[in-house]
Amino acid sequence: MTLKPLSDNVVLKACKVEETTVSGIVLTSASKEKSQIAEVVAVGPGGEIDGKPVKMTVKAGDKVIVNKYSGTEVKIDDNEYTIVRISDVLCTVE
Repeated sequence: MTLKPLSDNVVLKACKVEETTVSGIVLTSASKEKSQIAEVVAVGPGGEIDGKPVKMTVKAGDKVIVNKYSGTEVKIDDNEYTIVRISDVLCTVE
């Protein structure tokens, strides 16, 4: 199944979260935070907000940082994705 976002939506796949801290402490799954770094899987065509066009500034394959509690999480074919608006994407990671 392929996800094709509409309007100004972006489909993201979370990057792996570190399982140990810098000092070597192993984190349990309960203490891990949701990763804010994700890879762009698909990008919508853009749209309009308040009559102004929205430019899509990311493309598939980009690594980005998103707002911590933004988006809608979906699970398709044993893969987990998050769908966010382009305004929830804070920056790209190079």
